[in-house]
Amino acid sequence: MQAKKALIISADAFEDSELLYPLYRLREAGFVVDVAAPAAGTITGKHGYAVAANLAVDAVESAGSCGYTLLVLPGGKAPATLRTLPKVIDIVTDFASSGIPIAAICHGPQILVSARLLRGKHATCYETVAGELKEAGALYEDSPVVVDGPLVTSRIPDDLPDFMREVMKKVG
Repeated sequence: MQAKKALIISADAFEDSELLYPLYRLREAGFVVDVAAPAAGTITGKHGYAVAANLAVDAVESAGSCGYTLLVLPGGKAPATLRTLPKVIDIVTDFASSGIPIAAICHGPQILVSARLLRGKHATCYETVAGELKEAGALYEDSPVVVDGPLVTSRIPDDLPDFMREVMKKVG
């Protein structure tokens, strides 16, 4: 049996726990987890944790051809960088059109805004991003976790247990 695969996309200044908690929880569940960043190599979180990005975003192929069953978009300041990269938007829209679950926490939903995926969708995010989600047509909810079809969104590091519970339901 082939292991399930997940993709985490991030960059420097990510919120450490929002990348590390999903990374280790998914590995614990037997997933092969790829971490993609603007360039392959080490990315560093806001609190100094270093994570190896084994892929550059430009090297990520289509969701279907790579066998991914999940995309995770951690928060922090990384999404501000990532949302400006056309390849990141292409990856996110590819996952969405394939119906593959996308999990975004904190500032991560900003990437979903840039990919124009939130109009009419229930979602949550870090409080300072709420206005942007509403402007993009999202049905904003101030809840620890919001699930709308294949989208799972969450607000803050304290919500990680709820967030990952719903993510794990999506990916079995």
